[in-house]
Amino acid sequence: MLYQWVLWFHIISMVSWFAVLFYLPRLFIYHTENKDKKEFTDIVEVMEYKLFNYIGVHAFWATLISGSVLVYLYPVNIFTTGGWFHAKLLFLVFLILYFYSMKTFMKQLKEGVCVKSSKWFRFYNEVPTLLLLVIVAMVIVKPF
Repeated sequence: MLYQWVLWFHIISMVSWFAVLFYLPRLFIYHTENKDKKEFTDIVEVMEYKLFNYIGVHAFWATLISGSVLVYLYPVNIFTTGGWFHAKLLFLVFLILYFYSMKTFMKQLKEGVCVKSSKWFRFYNEVPTLLLLVIVAMVIVKPF
């Protein structure tokens, strides 16, 4: 029963974290496209900061901790279910690196030194979708 509640919390946390992963790059696009409008970028910077620090960081840690608790509660997954679990963890590492790269871009945009275009951020915005597809496929399909 505890496992199901932790799994429930893990899924809720992951959904919250992905909301940040999906929306913050969209704010980067708006920020880049309107960098000459100080009043607008001031508002977007506050939105970026609050989204990342007030929701993103907490959802990230809640997801990571609850996932670790799931492994602790049912450790057999690590060794007996095949390579899908290790692949999931590998793509999770990529997702964590992506998450912290957003912090770097947020700082660069605030300081006015970001050289990435809005077109580049549109591509960057698709990365969490691709990672989500792979991670969920690993968990549901367990291809290997």
